[in-house]
Amino acid sequence: MTDDFDSDDDGGEPIEILARYFDAHGWPNEPVGDDEVVTTVQGSWTSYELRGVWRSDDNVLQILLFPEIKMVEERRSEMFETLSLINEQLWMGHFEHWSASGIILYRHASLLDDDIHLSLDMAETLVQTAIDECERFYPVFQFVLWGGKSPSEAIAAALIETRGEA
Repeated sequence: MTDDFDSDDDGGEPIEILARYFDAHGWPNEPVGDDEVVTTVQGSWTSYELRGVWRSDDNVLQILLFPEIKMVEERRSEMFETLSLINEQLWMGHFEHWSASGIILYRHASLLDDDIHLSLDMAETLVQTAIDECERFYPVFQFVLWGGKSPSEAIAAALIETRGEA
């Protein structure tokens, strides 16, 4: 979707570029200080809060996506096994549990060069990968939390690839 931007634009300040990317997709967003931007993205399963957090001291941009999943005590051990099995499948980023709030989230950190530029292509890759992974694994969490499936059963059920047409 970077076609909505000037093709000569080779990047800029990470939070500014993310805000422009969100605007181009029609996602209302708001800055949180100079180093964070927040938006909401509607997925096919749920809505996601997406945050871009810039840590200028170490040139790290974090993408956080919150898929409205909360750990329940009765399924705690199964959920940690699920997190481990899911993270084995990811090529970028990871899912984790924040113990203080009980929420499950997706997080990816990128070390940017000293010029502190985030390209539009990189912003698209980071954001789209986060959304795609949450969409792909949201059903797995639901199967474990509410469907009574084991983590391996949930992953197998959610990742079945359909071939052909019915």
